Formats: sequence, structure tokens, C-alpha cells
Amino acid sequence: MAETGDNGAGGRVVFTYPAFRRYELARFLIVVSIEMQSVAVAWQVYDITRQALALGLTGLVQFLPGALLFLVSGHAADAIHRRRLLTTCYAGFALCSAMLLALSIHGAPRVIFIYAVMTLVGVVRSFSGPVTRAILPQLVPIEIFPSAVAWHSSVYQTASILGPAIGGLIYAAYRGPEAVYATALAAAAVAGVVTLGIRTTQRAIPREPVSWKTVFAGLHYIWREKVILGSISLDLVAVLLGGAVALLPIYARVILRTGPWGLGILRAAPGVGAALMAIFLGYRPLRRRAGAAMLWCVAGFGVATIIFGLSRSLIVSVLSLVLVGATDMVSVVIRGTLVQVNTPDEMRGRVNAVDMVFIGASNELGEFESGLTAHWFGAVPAVILGGIGAIAATALWAWWFPALRRADKLVESPD
Repeated sequence: MAETGDNGAGGRVVFTYPAFRRYELARFLIVVSIEMQSVAVAWQVYDITRQALALGLTGLVQFLPGALLFLVSGHAADAIHRRRLLTTCYAGFALCSAMLLALSIHGAPRVIFIYAVMTLVGVVRSFSGPVTRAILPQLVPIEIFPSAVAWHSSVYQTASILGPAIGGLIYAAYRGPEAVYATALAAAAVAGVVTLGIRTTQRAIPREPVSWKTVFAGLHYIWREKVILGSISLDLVAVLLGGAVALLPIYARVILRTGPWGLGILRAAPGVGAALMAIFLGYRPLRRRAGAAMLWCVAGFGVATIIFGLSRSLIVSVLSLVLVGATDMVSVVIRGTLVQVNTPDEMRGRVNAVDMVFIGASNELGEFESGLTAHWFGAVPAVILGGIGAIAATALWAWWFPALRRADKLVESPD
């Protein structure tokens, strides 16, 4: 058993490895680039259309490529040199930013052209997601890999907080999206250059060929293991129904009467809550009643979403979104641990591939659902109904999946 001192200064030993430092620097830059660009795209699309459905379609066009290409992209992450593939993906993100910049420089673009670029962003993300996960174990020795994962999550959350805030501030300062797209382009380009210097340690790991059979094997395993099925599906349905991120431009402009800077703060708030909760769980990990904790936190996610929907104060809205991120992080940690610990090693790749599709569905497809619901009923009713739906889903899942409700310890202590 590792000594507790490894969680202190010793935990930072991963940064003594140049490959890991370069990887995390590049990852930080690319996440900041994507997040700040997302703020600019959302504000620009709503500025052009003034339609909630248009915001939902922005999420849909990013989700569909990942849902259609996950077999191909997963195989590519195993068949192609991972550093080269990752560098190519970062170059692809830079190209997308350049295209958005060019469209904006030549005047207010038609929204269909923005959708086309965001579809390309979805294609690039479908390839960058698997390779980002697959390359990490090749950067540090396996004995300190858990520490690498923890720092990786911290870097991601930090970038997720800073990206939207920076994007909103730049949009407001320069009164348009061009400066945001230019900054995103520069950040993605630097990320690609930094990635070129990464030196990986290739390990000989036997892999099954990627095929429909392997994908269905992962689905079959998830269907058979009710605790895993319950945790993944509950998180999917709750975020799918309760996701209010797609409607933040409407709240920022129409309801809270703020500008792009306010949108950036709103987009960053869930990340702040998630980061704070991640740190808390790092110091005080869940010991018992993990299933009940997940159910209560998903219900709390719904309550916080309703508070946000009803709020007319920027401060209350930000605080409620912080709670949204914090409660969702508990669900993410429990689900991720259940999947990784309870799944046999020979099945983890296939189960994680399916899990990534579920994550994409809950985020991008959730944006489409929110936009469509807002188009039918209005932004405020859509958010409130989504929060109610998340609470109702919690009650149903507690009834349908008693194994999840009774789940106790995430990790069994050795005797």
C-alpha cells in the first residue's frame, strides 16, 4: 500500500516527466481554446437568430459526428501513432478556429456556415477524445499513474473555468467574436507545437480488433451489470434533461440583462463547483453509501437547476450553477469509479468506449434537447421542467435499480 506522503509533495512527481508536462500544457491550452470559442459561438449564433432552437442545434451538430464515428476514432487511437494523431487533432481545432475567424471577418455569417464548422469541430473531437485517454498511460510510469490522472482532472477543470470567462471578457472588450476566434486559433496552434515535443513510451498491449462485435460486447456487459447500467443511465438522463448550458446566452442577454462577460462567468460557474467538489472528494473520499449519495446529488442537481431557472439575479444564478457543477461532479466520480473498478480489465476498453458515447449524448445532445424545449415552451419553463425531470428521474432510478440504491463501498478494502 502506498504511503500517504505520496499524496502530498510526492504526488507532484509526475511533473518531473517532460512528456507529461508538455501533454498537460497542450491539453490546458486546447481546452481553454475550445471553451472560449464555445462562448463566442453561442453568443454569435443567438445574436444572429434570436432562437433557442438554434442554440440547441449547435450542440446537436457537435454530437452527431462522435456518435457516428466512435468505432473509427477508437480504432485510429490504437492503429496510428498517438502523438501524431493528437497533434493532427489540435491542428484540426486550430483550422476550425481559423474558419470561424474568416467567416466573422467577412461580415455576419449565415448560421448554416457556423453549423458546418461546428460539425467539423465534432469530427475532430471524436478523434481527440479516445487518443487523449489512450496516450496518458504512455507518459509516466504505471506506479504513479493514479497521480497523473488526478492532476489531469485538475488541469482540465482549471481550463474549463478560465476558458469561458476569458472568452466572454474578450468578446465584450472587442465587441465581437473575431478576437475570441483569433485567440482560440493561437492557443490551439501553440498546443499543437507543444505536442510535437512529446516523447511517449510505447507499451506492447494486446488489443482485440475494433468491430461491431466488440462494441456490442460492451453494451451487453453494461446491460447485465445493473449497478453500472443504473449509474451511467441516471447520469445521462439527468444531464440530458437538466442541462441549462445551451440556454445561457438567452439568460445572459434577455433575463439577467448582462453581456458576453456575464455569459462567460455563467459558463465558468459549473466548472468552479466541479473543481471545488473534486478537491473536497480528494480529501474526503466517499467511504459508504455511494449509491444513495449519487441519487441524492442527482436530485440536488435538479433542485439547483430549478433555482437557476427561477433566478433573476446574476449572483443567485452563478451560485446555483456552482451547485449544479458540484452535485454533478459527485455523480461523475461515483459513476467513473464504479465503471473502472467493477469492470474486468479485459472489458474496460469496450465499456469506456460506450461510456464516452453516453457522455457525449448527455452534453451535446442535452444542449439540443434544451434548445428544442425552449423553442416550444420558452427558456425559463424549459430549464425548470428539466430540473423537475432530473428529480423525477432520480426517484424512478431509485425504484428501477435497487442495486444502485443499495451500493455501499466504491472500493472494497483488502482484508
